[in-house]
Amino acid sequence: MGYKTKVQSIKRKTSEQWYINFPMALAHALEFEQSEEVEWVIAEDGTLILTRPNAAKRTAVKKKKKN
Repeated sequence: MGYKTKVQSIKRKTSEQWYINFPMALAHALEFEQSEEVEWVIAEDGTLILTRPNAAKRTAVKKKKKN
C-alpha cells in the first residue's frame, strides 16, 4: 500500500525550502519522534532513501510458520 503526498515549496526573500509531509499512518508505523533528525540519500538509481542516524535500534520479531 502506498501513500501519496505532495512536495511543497516555500519561497522567502533570501531562501527557498522544500517540504515533504509524511501521512500520519506512515509516521506512526515508523515510530517517528517529534523533532527527530533524518537524513536523505540519493541512490545511484535515483531512489530517495531516508535514514535515521539517531533512532533507537528496533528489533523485528519473525513469526515461525506452522507446518
